[in-house]
Amino acid sequence: MRALLDRIFNSAGYLAGLFMIGTLLAVLASIAGRLVPALNLPGADAYAGYCTATAAFLALAPTLRRGEHIRVTLLLNHLPARLHRLLDVFCHLLAIGLGVALAYFSIRLVLQSHEFFEISPGLDATPLWIPQIGMAVGTSLFALAFIGDLILLLSGQPLRDAPADGETARIE
Repeated sequence: MRALLDRIFNSAGYLAGLFMIGTLLAVLASIAGRLVPALNLPGADAYAGYCTATAAFLALAPTLRRGEHIRVTLLLNHLPARLHRLLDVFCHLLAIGLGVALAYFSIRLVLQSHEFFEISPGLDATPLWIPQIGMAVGTSLFALAFIGDLILLLSGQPLRDAPADGETARIE
């Protein structure tokens, strides 16, 4: 199960990278349109924003699985092992609650935007539910990553691969 989830999270990470490339292309199109009016792409700035937001949300779960989110461990590192574990479980439960709520409301936003035919106010007139899908998928995967981490934590397994000296943790 862990291998399947890791493949899903890695795929989301690669997809986030593609959306970052999409951001670059949209910005370059916007610049080209300003230099050469015949190449103007209306709404290129909006598409750059959509791609950036989608990339950020899709990158949440793979970043968590790799242990690359900022964690304040000042308190945790000075606690006895049992108390450290209890606090870690509590923090994961809290994160799952927040992650599930964020995923729920993101999915609800997509459904409402689709139902009410909301479009962006810019020149692109994009139906808003389309770029909002990235947020809904990303937050859902983020909540799933926290659930997976809690299961590993409760079963006594390491949350991520131990990094070599001087390296950050990697899940392959």
